[in-house]
Amino acid sequence: MTHPIVALVVLGLLSVIQPAAAQTYPARHIALIVPYASGGSVDAVARMVAQRLGERLGQSVIIDNVAGAGGVIGTQKAANAAPTGYTLLLSVESTMAIAKLVSPSIVHYDSQKDFVPITLIGTSPLVLVGKNSLPAANIVELMTLLRAEPGKLSYASSGVGTSLHVAGEMINQQGRVSMTHVPYKVGAQIVTDLVGNHVDLALLPLVMALQNVRTGNIKAFGVTEPTRSPAAPEIPSLTDYPDLKGVDMTVWFGTFAPAKTDPAIVARLHDATVASLQEPELKAKLGEMGLRIVGSGPTEFAAFLAAEIAKFTAVVRAADIKAE
Repeated sequence: MTHPIVALVVLGLLSVIQPAAAQTYPARHIALIVPYASGGSVDAVARMVAQRLGERLGQSVIIDNVAGAGGVIGTQKAANAAPTGYTLLLSVESTMAIAKLVSPSIVHYDSQKDFVPITLIGTSPLVLVGKNSLPAANIVELMTLLRAEPGKLSYASSGVGTSLHVAGEMINQQGRVSMTHVPYKVGAQIVTDLVGNHVDLALLPLVMALQNVRTGNIKAFGVTEPTRSPAAPEIPSLTDYPDLKGVDMTVWFGTFAPAKTDPAIVARLHDATVASLQEPELKAKLGEMGLRIVGSGPTEFAAFLAAEIAKFTAVVRAADIKAE
C-alpha cells in the first residue's frame, strides 16, 4: 500500500512535469499535414502560415502533402497521428464539414471527435458568376430568369459533394429555383467554359473568378457571405436578395491537432498562429488570396465547426447529395 505522503509527492511531481513538458514544446520540427497536392490554394496558405509559425516557435514547421480522395487520405493520417503536437493538420470545410456527409463509407474519421481545433485562420466567400450572354444583369434578374425556366440553366462546380456544389444547392433550396448541376474535375476549366459561353453559371472561389469579372469576361451576381468581401467590395452579397437571406457559404482554412493533444500545447500553437496572422506581411499575402483573417480560439473554432456541419447536413440531405 502506497504511503499517503509518497502519493502526495508523486502527484506534486506530476503537476510540475506536465506543464514543464508543454513549456519545452516544441523540441523538434513539426509536421503540418496538408491533405491536398502542392501548388493549390490550401498548400499556399499552409506554406505561408508554416513559415511564420516556425519562426515564432523556434522550430521548423514542415509541410507534408498527403493528397488523395479529395483530402480524405491526408486527414485520416492526421487523425491517426500520436497526440504529441508534432503532427498537425491544416484543412478546409470540404474535408472537415462536408466529406463525411456525402461519402460516409469512405470517410472513417470524425472531425469533431478525432481532432482538437487550434485556430480558424480565415474565410473566403464563393461567388456566383455567369456567362456574358445571360440576359440578366443582377441577382434579381437572374432569379426571375431561373424561375421562368426551371432546370434550363446549368451551374458548374469543382465536383459532386464539394463546397461549391453544396453552395449551388443552397441557392436552389433557398431561392426555390432549379439550376442544373454540372460537375467539373478542373476548376480552371470552369472559367474557360464560362468565358467561352459553354456553361451558364458557376460557383467559384472569389479569387479564381475575380480577374475575369473585373475585365468583363464574365458576370458576377453575388458572393456567398452575408457581407461584401474586402477583396471585392464592388460585388454585392447574395443575401441582399430577400429570398437568399440565409445563403452563407465560405471556404475556410483552419489548423487542427489529433484528439487528446495536451491543451497547453494547443494553446501555445494557437497563440503563435494568431500572432503570426497579425504580422502585416502575412496578413497582406492572405488578403491577396481573398481571405478574411479570423484567428479564433479553439473553443470558438469548435463551435464554428459544429454550426458548419449542422448547416451542411440540412443542405446535403435536402438535395440528396452523394459522392460515392
